[in-house]
Amino acid sequence: MLNRMEMLRVFLVAVDAPSFREAAHRLGTSPQKVTRAIKELERTFAEPLFHRSTRQAHVTAFGREIAQQARETLNRFDQLFVAHSKSRSAEITGRVGITAPHAIGKLYLPGFLRPLMEQHPGLRIELSLEDQLTDAVASRIDIGIRVGAVRDRRYIARAVAQVPLKIVAAPSLIERVGSPTSIEDLKALPMSLLIDRNHGRPWPWFFAQGQDYLPPSPAFSCDDPETELEFILGGLAFAQMPHYLAEPHLSEGRLIEVLADCAPPSTDLIIYRTQSGPVPPRVRLVYDHLKDCLADPRLFPHRRNP
Repeated sequence: MLNRMEMLRVFLVAVDAPSFREAAHRLGTSPQKVTRAIKELERTFAEPLFHRSTRQAHVTAFGREIAQQARETLNRFDQLFVAHSKSRSAEITGRVGITAPHAIGKLYLPGFLRPLMEQHPGLRIELSLEDQLTDAVASRIDIGIRVGAVRDRRYIARAVAQVPLKIVAAPSLIERVGSPTSIEDLKALPMSLLIDRNHGRPWPWFFAQGQDYLPPSPAFSCDDPETELEFILGGLAFAQMPHYLAEPHLSEGRLIEVLADCAPPSTDLIIYRTQSGPVPPRVRLVYDHLKDCLADPRLFPHRRNP
């Protein structure tokens, strides 16, 4: 049945083409294969489908009748799968495991995922917040978001935006201690320190030209970026934090950026998924949606061309 249907599709292309050679070109096959398919159909129907000459082939009256019936039959056949596909896409259900950094997961993913979950009530999201690369297989993760490189070959990774690091402080602190004009000035001012919650080690401050600095006596330290942010908004210290965490407060004037010229190169914002087996429709839907959301330059900046 499958072979006969393929032959009918070849036949319909041949009916619309000026020659078997042109039909073969449109199908991406050889003229010999087109000729063989037509001859096999003619043997099946025991009637000629084309009048042939050395250069052209003209469909017979019987061939036109068969062509009309074939189009109707194949259209009904194709519509069966189109309708089934639409039905499946309209009823996307099941679990999708996502991992993301704590701050991105808390600040952005609820808003990103709400429209999908409202549109597809059967969609189940399981979110795991981790600042480090998660073992997708062991943790049953379908989609991951990460700041920095993803070099594991088990994953298909795509950079969708940039994450600049900004040095910020509250206006009240700058009014009290002044605004630094150099890195050396900054070292003499109250600074915060973020602790890696996975390893317990402090993250150094990073600057341009590969410089870094670890405050020996920070005014404040903690292992949660959002808690650090609250202390910085309270005017207790200067902090270095990613753009996506600081930007809402910078635009409202609750934070002020300093030493912009000393900022290090931006880091990639990555979305990734496992590459084992076919991608289920529910995972593809969520992956494509999150990719578009994270690529929105109003929320996450893009790399500037030099």
